[in-house]
Amino acid sequence: MTEIHKKYRLTSMEEPTDEMLQELMEDVAQAARESSAKAEAEKQRRLQIVADEIEAWRSQESL
Repeated sequence: MTEIHKKYRLTSMEEPTDEMLQELMEDVAQAARESSAKAEAEKQRRLQIVADEIEAWRSQESL
């Protein structure tokens, strides 16, 4: 959270300046990128677990 979040809340009665809106949007974009990266990493982790389980199952089946 940047300094802008401490200074301005969207529920405020005053209108934000263009600079405030720009900074807020940049913060939201950064948070979205971080969230997407975490979700992608978790997806890859889970896919790897399934791939490992399939490989183990195939190895046992061929014995």
